[in-house]
Amino acid sequence: MRKTLVLGLIALVLVGSMGCGWSNRSKGAVIGAGTGAAVGGVIGHQAGNTAVGAIIGAAVGGAAGAYIGNYMDKQAAEMERDLEGAKIERIGEGIKITFDSGLMFDVNKATLRPASQQNLSNLALILNKYADTNVLLEGHADATGSDEYNLDLSQRRAHSVANYLSTQQVNATRFTIMGYGEQQPIATNDTEDGRQQNRRVEVAIYANDKLKKVAEEKAQG
Repeated sequence: MRKTLVLGLIALVLVGSMGCGWSNRSKGAVIGAGTGAAVGGVIGHQAGNTAVGAIIGAAVGGAAGAYIGNYMDKQAAEMERDLEGAKIERIGEGIKITFDSGLMFDVNKATLRPASQQNLSNLALILNKYADTNVLLEGHADATGSDEYNLDLSQRRAHSVANYLSTQQVNATRFTIMGYGEQQPIATNDTEDGRQQNRRVEVAIYANDKLKKVAEEKAQG
Protein backbone atom coordinates (compact mmCIF):
# COMPACT_ATOMS: atom_id res chain seq x y z
CA MET A 1 0.00 0.00 0.00
CA ARG A 2 2.77 2.39 0.97
CA LYS A 3 4.72 1.56 -2.20
CA THR A 4 1.67 2.30 -4.36
CA LEU A 5 1.10 5.63 -2.65
CA VAL A 6 4.73 6.60 -3.03
CA LEU A 7 4.69 5.75 -6.74
CA GLY A 8 1.57 7.84 -7.21
CA LEU A 9 3.04 10.80 -5.35
CA ILE A 10 6.27 10.59 -7.34
CA ALA A 11 4.31 10.70 -10.57
CA LEU A 12 2.35 13.69 -9.30
CA VAL A 13 5.56 15.52 -8.52
CA LEU A 14 6.87 14.74 -11.99
CA VAL A 15 3.73 16.08 -13.63
CA GLY A 16 3.66 19.15 -11.42
CA SER A 17 7.27 19.96 -12.22
CA MET A 18 6.74 19.98 -15.97
CA GLY A 19 6.79 23.49 -17.36
CA CYS A 20 5.32 24.92 -20.52
CA GLY A 21 8.20 23.45 -22.46
CA TRP A 22 6.71 19.99 -22.05
CA SER A 23 3.99 19.01 -24.51
CA ASN A 24 0.94 17.08 -23.37
CA ARG A 25 2.27 14.21 -25.42
CA SER A 26 5.44 14.14 -23.33
CA LYS A 27 3.45 14.35 -20.11
CA GLY A 28 1.43 11.33 -21.21
CA ALA A 29 4.63 9.36 -21.66
CA VAL A 30 5.81 10.12 -18.13
CA ILE A 31 2.59 9.57 -16.21
CA GLY A 32 1.92 5.88 -16.85
CA ALA A 33 4.63 3.24 -16.73
CA GLY A 34 2.69 1.07 -14.31
CA THR A 35 1.60 3.85 -11.93
CA GLY A 36 -1.50 5.02 -13.80
CA ALA A 37 -4.01 3.41 -11.46
CA ALA A 38 -2.11 4.57 -8.38
CA VAL A 39 -1.91 8.14 -9.63
CA GLY A 40 -5.61 8.07 -10.55
CA GLY A 41 -6.50 7.01 -7.04
CA VAL A 42 -4.31 9.63 -5.42
CA ILE A 43 -5.54 12.48 -7.61
CA GLY A 44 -9.17 11.44 -7.41
CA HIS A 45 -9.04 11.22 -3.63
CA GLN A 46 -6.95 14.30 -2.95
CA ALA A 47 -8.61 16.58 -5.51
CA GLY A 48 -12.09 15.20 -4.94
CA ASN A 49 -12.42 14.90 -8.71
CA THR A 50 -13.27 11.48 -10.08
CA ALA A 51 -13.09 12.65 -13.71
CA VAL A 52 -9.41 13.49 -13.28
CA GLY A 53 -8.85 10.23 -11.43
CA ALA A 54 -10.43 8.24 -14.26
CA ILE A 55 -8.17 9.85 -16.86
CA ILE A 56 -4.98 9.34 -14.91
CA GLY A 57 -5.97 5.86 -13.82
CA ALA A 58 -6.39 4.84 -17.48
CA ALA A 59 -2.87 5.96 -18.45
CA VAL A 60 -0.43 3.44 -19.94
CA GLY A 61 2.68 5.63 -20.12
CA GLY A 62 5.90 5.20 -22.09
CA ALA A 63 5.96 5.45 -25.86
CA ALA A 64 2.40 4.10 -26.02
CA GLY A 65 1.31 6.93 -23.75
CA ALA A 66 3.01 9.42 -26.03
CA TYR A 67 1.06 8.03 -29.01
CA ILE A 68 -2.20 8.33 -27.08
CA GLY A 69 -1.25 11.84 -25.96
CA ASN A 70 -0.82 12.92 -29.57
CA TYR A 71 -4.24 11.43 -30.42
CA MET A 72 -5.77 13.44 -27.57
CA ASP A 73 -3.91 16.65 -28.51
CA LYS A 74 -5.55 16.63 -31.94
CA GLN A 75 -9.12 16.22 -30.72
CA ALA A 76 -8.64 18.65 -27.82
CA ALA A 77 -7.62 21.30 -30.36
CA GLU A 78 -10.86 20.71 -32.27
CA MET A 79 -12.87 20.93 -29.06
CA GLU A 80 -11.22 24.24 -28.18
CA ARG A 81 -12.24 25.51 -31.60
CA ASP A 82 -15.79 24.16 -31.80
CA LEU A 83 -17.23 24.07 -28.25
CA GLU A 84 -18.55 27.31 -26.79
CA GLY A 85 -18.75 27.92 -23.06
CA ALA A 86 -16.79 24.77 -22.26
CA LYS A 87 -13.52 24.47 -20.38
CA ILE A 88 -11.19 22.03 -22.17
CA GLU A 89 -8.26 20.58 -20.21
CA ARG A 90 -5.62 18.15 -21.43
CA ILE A 91 -4.72 15.91 -18.51
CA GLY A 92 -2.18 13.13 -18.93
CA GLU A 93 -3.43 10.86 -21.69
CA GLY A 94 -6.97 12.22 -21.72
CA ILE A 95 -9.25 15.23 -21.96
CA LYS A 96 -11.51 16.77 -19.33
CA ILE A 97 -14.40 19.00 -20.42
CA THR A 98 -16.40 21.07 -17.95
CA PHE A 99 -19.79 22.41 -19.05
CA ASP A 100 -21.43 25.08 -16.91
CA SER A 101 -24.84 23.55 -16.28
CA GLY A 102 -26.25 27.08 -16.14
CA LEU A 103 -25.59 27.19 -19.89
CA MET A 104 -27.03 23.72 -20.43
CA PHE A 105 -30.04 23.56 -18.10
CA ASP A 106 -32.54 25.83 -16.42
CA VAL A 107 -32.35 25.92 -12.62
CA ASN A 108 -33.56 22.64 -11.07
CA LYS A 109 -34.15 21.18 -14.53
CA ALA A 110 -32.52 18.31 -16.40
CA THR A 111 -33.84 19.15 -19.86
CA LEU A 112 -31.18 20.47 -22.21
CA ARG A 113 -31.53 24.02 -23.46
CA PRO A 114 -31.66 24.38 -27.29
CA ALA A 115 -28.35 26.28 -27.36
CA SER A 116 -26.57 23.52 -25.45
CA GLN A 117 -27.85 20.92 -27.93
CA GLN A 118 -25.83 22.57 -30.70
CA ASN A 119 -22.75 22.48 -28.50
CA LEU A 120 -23.27 18.79 -27.81
CA SER A 121 -23.84 18.15 -31.51
CA ASN A 122 -20.41 19.65 -32.14
CA LEU A 123 -18.95 17.46 -29.41
CA ALA A 124 -20.60 14.40 -30.94
CA LEU A 125 -18.96 15.08 -34.29
CA ILE A 126 -15.56 15.11 -32.63
CA LEU A 127 -16.25 12.02 -30.53
CA ASN A 128 -17.33 10.15 -33.65
CA LYS A 129 -14.22 11.28 -35.51
CA TYR A 130 -12.00 10.05 -32.67
CA ALA A 131 -13.96 6.92 -31.86
CA ASP A 132 -11.34 4.95 -29.91
CA THR A 133 -12.10 6.48 -26.52
CA ASN A 134 -14.23 5.85 -23.47
CA VAL A 135 -16.38 8.71 -22.20
CA LEU A 136 -17.22 9.35 -18.55
CA LEU A 137 -20.17 11.70 -18.04
CA GLU A 138 -20.56 13.19 -14.56
CA GLY A 139 -23.29 15.40 -13.17
CA HIS A 140 -22.60 17.71 -10.21
CA ALA A 141 -24.83 20.00 -8.13
CA ASP A 142 -24.53 22.78 -5.58
CA ALA A 143 -25.46 22.34 -1.93
CA THR A 144 -28.92 23.92 -2.21
CA GLY A 145 -31.62 21.39 -1.35
CA SER A 146 -31.34 17.92 0.14
CA ASP A 147 -28.54 15.47 -0.59
CA GLU A 148 -31.04 13.08 -2.18
CA TYR A 149 -32.51 15.74 -4.45
CA ASN A 150 -29.12 16.98 -5.61
CA LEU A 151 -27.89 13.46 -6.28
CA ASP A 152 -30.96 12.66 -8.36
CA LEU A 153 -30.72 15.95 -10.29
CA SER A 154 -27.05 15.43 -11.07
CA GLN A 155 -27.74 11.91 -12.33
CA ARG A 156 -30.61 13.07 -14.53
CA ARG A 157 -28.45 15.82 -16.04
CA ALA A 158 -25.65 13.37 -16.84
CA HIS A 159 -28.19 11.05 -18.45
CA SER A 160 -29.62 13.94 -20.51
CA VAL A 161 -26.19 14.61 -21.96
CA ALA A 162 -25.64 10.91 -22.66
CA ASN A 163 -29.04 10.52 -24.29
CA TYR A 164 -28.50 13.50 -26.55
CA LEU A 165 -25.05 12.33 -27.62
CA SER A 166 -26.61 8.96 -28.43
CA THR A 167 -29.09 10.65 -30.79
CA GLN A 168 -26.04 12.08 -32.58
CA GLN A 169 -24.77 8.57 -33.31
CA VAL A 170 -22.21 8.40 -30.51
CA ASN A 171 -22.08 4.74 -29.46
CA ALA A 172 -23.64 4.55 -26.00
CA THR A 173 -21.42 1.60 -25.05
CA ARG A 174 -18.60 4.15 -24.72
CA PHE A 175 -20.39 5.91 -21.85
CA THR A 176 -20.07 5.62 -18.11
CA ILE A 177 -22.73 7.82 -16.49
CA MET A 178 -22.40 9.08 -12.93
CA GLY A 179 -24.04 11.63 -10.66
CA TYR A 180 -22.30 12.99 -7.58
CA GLY A 181 -24.76 15.55 -6.30
CA GLU A 182 -22.97 18.08 -4.09
CA GLN A 183 -20.07 15.78 -3.15
CA GLN A 184 -17.39 17.36 -5.37
CA PRO A 185 -17.63 21.16 -5.16
CA ILE A 186 -15.06 23.22 -7.07
CA ALA A 187 -16.05 26.49 -5.38
CA THR A 188 -17.76 27.72 -2.22
CA ASN A 189 -21.47 27.09 -1.86
CA ASP A 190 -21.81 30.28 0.19
CA THR A 191 -22.15 32.56 -2.84
CA GLU A 192 -24.29 32.48 -5.98
CA ASP A 193 -21.20 32.53 -8.17
CA GLY A 194 -19.74 29.58 -6.31
CA ARG A 195 -22.96 27.61 -6.49
CA GLN A 196 -23.13 28.31 -10.23
CA GLN A 197 -19.67 26.83 -10.68
CA ASN A 198 -20.63 23.73 -8.72
CA ARG A 199 -23.66 23.11 -10.95
CA ARG A 200 -21.86 21.48 -13.86
CA VAL A 201 -21.40 18.47 -16.10
CA GLU A 202 -17.89 17.08 -16.49
CA VAL A 203 -16.76 14.82 -19.31
CA ALA A 204 -13.63 12.66 -19.10
CA ILE A 205 -12.27 11.18 -22.32
CA TYR A 206 -9.58 8.52 -22.25
CA ALA A 207 -8.24 5.71 -24.43
CA ASN A 208 -10.23 2.51 -24.85
CA ASP A 209 -8.63 -0.93 -25.10
CA LYS A 210 -8.44 -0.75 -28.90
CA LEU A 211 -6.47 2.50 -28.87
CA LYS A 212 -4.19 1.22 -26.11
CA LYS A 213 -3.44 -1.90 -28.15
CA VAL A 214 -2.65 0.13 -31.26
CA ALA A 215 -0.47 2.47 -29.21
CA GLU A 216 1.46 -0.45 -27.72
CA GLU A 217 1.99 -1.99 -31.16
CA LYS A 218 3.27 1.34 -32.48
CA ALA A 219 5.58 1.66 -29.50
CA GLN A 220 7.06 -1.77 -30.21
CA GLY A 221 7.85 -0.72 -33.76
